[in-house]
Amino acid sequence: MTQPLAGRTIVITRAAEQAPDFVAALESYGAKVLSCPTIEIQPLENYERLDEALDHLYGYDWLIFTSVNGAEFFLRRFKEQNHSISDLDELKVCAIGEVTANKLRDEHVHVDVVPTHSNAEGVFAAMSEYVGGNEQIGALNILIPRAASGRDQLPKSLGAAGARVDLVPTYRTVAPADLDRGRLSAMLAGSADCIAFTSSSTVKNLALLFDTHDLSGSLQSLAIACIGEVTAATAREYGLKVDIQPAQTSVNELARAIADYFTTTMTNDK
Repeated sequence: MTQPLAGRTIVITRAAEQAPDFVAALESYGAKVLSCPTIEIQPLENYERLDEALDHLYGYDWLIFTSVNGAEFFLRRFKEQNHSISDLDELKVCAIGEVTANKLRDEHVHVDVVPTHSNAEGVFAAMSEYVGGNEQIGALNILIPRAASGRDQLPKSLGAAGARVDLVPTYRTVAPADLDRGRLSAMLAGSADCIAFTSSSTVKNLALLFDTHDLSGSLQSLAIACIGEVTAATAREYGLKVDIQPAQTSVNELARAIADYFTTTMTNDK
């Protein structure tokens, strides 16, 4: 039986250290995978704000983890500072995406809410339902550990409802030093069929190499795949048409969605 991505070339922009699972998932469908990381995940240069938050967790009602990276780097520093996982028992925990939730559970952190939708509206709705309405959100103190640069829609939504929201960086994303426009342009001009984005930063750093119009023009012959609603929104901000987006935010589901897309394309072309 022919694999759905046989003869297809997929360009992935995921950080090199996090790419193997995605590569394996795509290759399981028969794809040729070209890895062109547009981000590197790095620890913070200064932990002062994070350490202060860790020392004052008793002042918060909720923790919201927006990514597996946020969870991983938060817990790493949490342990380095000799805190106990039991210190989190009194807090409610929201994890965006099952991968993030599973990372927390693997570290024996309870998870109270996993929103069905990963955008700000979906997270707000899930929390509102859990606490018993929007008015209850207004009484909450919320800590969001995340990348040093991140989107502000969720904290703005929570703040507009009256919640106190503290955004604390746990890691940073940077463009790789060897990110090269010429190499990437050659890759895209070849036999690539699809480019996959796994975070807003992967889109933004690619856009650093191309102005907005040039970016959309350079990618116009490729199917655009985004891991979730937040990443897709960023892609659209740069003029990209998002063709593929899985219902669940994970690289396995993204690979499956890419395979389904090209299966449908082949069927429609017959």
